[in-house]
Amino acid sequence: MKISHTALRGLALAAAASIALAGCAAAPAEPTATPVDYKACMVSDSGGFNDASFNQEAYAGLQEAKASLGVQTAEVESPNTATQTDYTSAVDSMVAEGCDLIINVGFALAAATRDAAKANPTVNFALIDSALSNDDFSPLTLDNVKPIQYDTAEAAFLAGYLAAATSKTGKVATYGGMLFPSVTIFMDGFKQGVEHYNTAKGKNVKVLGADGTDSSKWAATGDFNDQAKGKTLTEQFFAQGADIVLPVAGPVGIGTGQATLGKKGTLVIGVDSDWFGLATHAEYKANILTSIEKKMAKAVLEIIQSGVDGAFTGGDANQYVGTLANGGVKISAAHDVAYPAGIQAELDALQEEIIAGTIVVSSIYKK
Repeated sequence: MKISHTALRGLALAAAASIALAGCAAAPAEPTATPVDYKACMVSDSGGFNDASFNQEAYAGLQEAKASLGVQTAEVESPNTATQTDYTSAVDSMVAEGCDLIINVGFALAAATRDAAKANPTVNFALIDSALSNDDFSPLTLDNVKPIQYDTAEAAFLAGYLAAATSKTGKVATYGGMLFPSVTIFMDGFKQGVEHYNTAKGKNVKVLGADGTDSSKWAATGDFNDQAKGKTLTEQFFAQGADIVLPVAGPVGIGTGQATLGKKGTLVIGVDSDWFGLATHAEYKANILTSIEKKMAKAVLEIIQSGVDGAFTGGDANQYVGTLANGGVKISAAHDVAYPAGIQAELDALQEEIIAGTIVVSSIYKK
């Protein structure tokens, strides 16, 4: 399954985003399995391994691999500001560590992954949330690089349907950190879910922040780190009448959760992990409607297992794409927020229709 040239171009541009390199994260859990002669390594994206979102979910897979498979591990944690040179240095340091498999978390590491993989063909790499491209943005496939990607539009569709059914004001909202394809895929699926609800129920729930046809003009804070921006933008949505907001912005989304504390009756939708169970989001967990999960830990563990077994397969033809069908994406179970009567049965039915292909949620994977 291949991403369109436009999406690849966006992902390659995203690789130019600058994020700093900063030492190692906390050590993974102590292993309980018999040690094996295999070293799995990871370089984080912006925010580091304790971002209560994207990186933390992926890192959990590395920790589980150390504990359950007995592999050796090493990691480099990237903070919020740096240059592409820092990414290159981080990946190269993992090569120097003698890693058998290097998992790079995020599209910003695409160029560094590509260059290191070309220079070190006997080392295997996995790249989360991106495929590879050449400098002219043409698609590239390397046998020692396995892309790990997610059709999050499918799960976001369910979250959009749920938000539309739950909204008391008839207005919901979404925004991104930066409008890269791996961000707007959430927003687009969310919008489609709201539209499906409107069609099915004869309603007219509005989506603020993604209410045009040009996704490059959708709402965004411009970064993935400034929580104050997320709070301010969310408060603006609330002032416009929205009562449920989906932030696709990593730690910036914490600002949205905080904003719900100042506006009774408002809710937030988490991304990447189930926010309800993470301590970072505990202050406002009663206001979490659901989360759009990317089961990165599961994919990371499976790919490390394949390496241990000598069965690693790279190249674009062997990329992993998480979907509702294979459990790679999902929405979290209901927690403190009471769902409208009958809505869970509707969500279950919609999920089966998406898996069966009766409902097609358009994305960079399906037009």
